Amino acid sequence: SRPRVRRRIVAVAIALAATASAVLSSLPAAAHGFSSVVYVDASAGPDDSVRTEIGLEYDLLVVSVADQEDAPQFFEDGMDVFQTGDEASALNAHAEAIVQYVTERFEVSAAGHQCEPTPVGEIGVTQREGVPYALLTLDHACEGSSVHEVRSALFPDSEEYVTGTVTVVEYDLDGQRGSAALDSSAPVFTTEQPLLERFGHFFVLGAEHLLFGIDHILFLLALIVGSRRLRDIVLAATSFTVAHSVTFILAALGVVSAPAAIVEPIIALSIAVVAVWYLWRIWSDRRDPLALAGESAGRTGKLRLGRADWARLAVVFGFGLIHGLGFAGALGIDEPFSWPLLWSLLVFNVGIEAVQIAIIAVVFPLLVLLRRRSAGLAVAMGGLVAAGVAVMGLVWFVQRMPGVA
Repeated sequence: SRPRVRRRIVAVAIALAATASAVLSSLPAAAHGFSSVVYVDASAGPDDSVRTEIGLEYDLLVVSVADQEDAPQFFEDGMDVFQTGDEASALNAHAEAIVQYVTERFEVSAAGHQCEPTPVGEIGVTQREGVPYALLTLDHACEGSSVHEVRSALFPDSEEYVTGTVTVVEYDLDGQRGSAALDSSAPVFTTEQPLLERFGHFFVLGAEHLLFGIDHILFLLALIVGSRRLRDIVLAATSFTVAHSVTFILAALGVVSAPAAIVEPIIALSIAVVAVWYLWRIWSDRRDPLALAGESAGRTGKLRLGRADWARLAVVFGFGLIHGLGFAGALGIDEPFSWPLLWSLLVFNVGIEAVQIAIIAVVFPLLVLLRRRSAGLAVAMGGLVAAGVAVMGLVWFVQRMPGVA
């Protein structure tokens, strides 16, 4: 009978929700996975050389060099300076091991021949997103060529400290200016690489960031489940897109910035709030399942928005601003970039939007179909999903609070 089938479906849904919550709760609090971004500024140096300034995450550099170059004293010295903040002294005391590690994994070539790297000056320290970064400057002596190639395999997955390191290269070489992103799937860039190919890689990076960023996916899922009609999800998605695009661009221009210690907990809280909003609406409209399923026009008609609708859009917009800072943090954007790199970052943002639209295009029609077949079952399933999402948002919020392991 239909009631028995529905009970079985709900039971399966509950089991799946419980399993998913258990699996998700075991994931890292950052929910993006442990990754790192290396920054390279490449330009013409003296006597046909190429000068590169390489920014590497300090604590990751310490553990990687200590392990790969068999320099245990560097690990002790590198960790001790966190008490004094004198990271530069530890870096320069072990400069030889650092240069060895970097030059084995990062190289510049010309005409098919590797350029000979030489360190320039002392290793410096800067801050990105509140994280200390080491700055290593190298001059690469090259044979004369109008085409240069940059290869990066820094902090590879095989070291098992991070997953998916991206090297962002900003260059002014061979009469060209631009930017490129290198990772394990595309570790090489040449100055004759087509613009479309370089932009395509940033597009893929943006798509992968949303697709594999579980917290952003859950936020989007909460928006979809909580939308009664196509109009609702279109307005919510547009509000979210506009908001996170604004802060993403402003962060790239250096106008706004916020530490990850603030942004990440708020992103987690936004997931819970949007999901709980729908649960509250289920409770308040529990006597009218058709309204919950979007089958009735509601009190405000088909086109007009009521107070609750405007409030929801305002909340989504506000949280979208925070998510934009989270997207910017994915590439460590905390200072003004050049215009060539800014265009690449905008393509990164387009990749995010493409995946967002694809998810909505797949999930929302399935939800509408379920609502038309059984409004009550659709509400129950939506409530279960929203409850699971809310729990995960709260768990991540607590885990991401400063001082919580």
